[in-house]
Amino acid sequence: MASTEPEHQHREDEEAPAGDDEDTGAQVAPIVKLEEVAVSTGEEDEDAILDLKSKLYRFDKDGNQWKERGAGTVKFLKHKESGKVRLVMRQSKTLKICANHLVLPTMSVQEHAGNEKSCVWHATDFADGELKDELFCIRFASIENCKTFMEMFQEVAESQKSEENKDATAAADALDKLSVEEKKTEEKAVEESPAAAKEEETKTCEDKKEEKSDPST
Repeated sequence: MASTEPEHQHREDEEAPAGDDEDTGAQVAPIVKLEEVAVSTGEEDEDAILDLKSKLYRFDKDGNQWKERGAGTVKFLKHKESGKVRLVMRQSKTLKICANHLVLPTMSVQEHAGNEKSCVWHATDFADGELKDELFCIRFASIENCKTFMEMFQEVAESQKSEENKDATAAADALDKLSVEEKKTEEKAVEESPAAAKEEETKTCEDKKEEKSDPST
């Protein structure tokens, strides 16, 4: 009696699905074509001079307690043209800004009482889209990172004093230059006034002579 096993095996081979790696030759066009979009962070014209992971807190005056603003990376960003430096911190997961303010010459930072890994400072912050006076506290994973942050903060504040003096000097020079130009303009006007008056007087005399010599009069 002939065996039916080969026939059964052949039928299974025909009905077996194609393997995952087998090229079926089918081409499927994408339903939606996505175009590459350039994303601006607003930091393109700035250089990062400090970049540390940390956790930020804000003091809630109404509740008289510290409230967490987010955990992420705090940066000092220096503008390539103006030289101004701002502190920016974004939450690590959402990239939402939780601190955004200029570092001014009048600012100072100090260690948080009882915690060598934390420090506090006052700032007029713009993280929420409007200027607010805030008391911030930032905590780092190590004492070394906290010291590095505080030293850089003070160094930046000191450097901004010189930048502020440069701006004041430039403004004063611009005012002096404007005053000199105005003075020269006034002097030129004074010099031209007698000449213009004399020219007008001469023209008037000539007109009178012409009227006398006119036979029709």
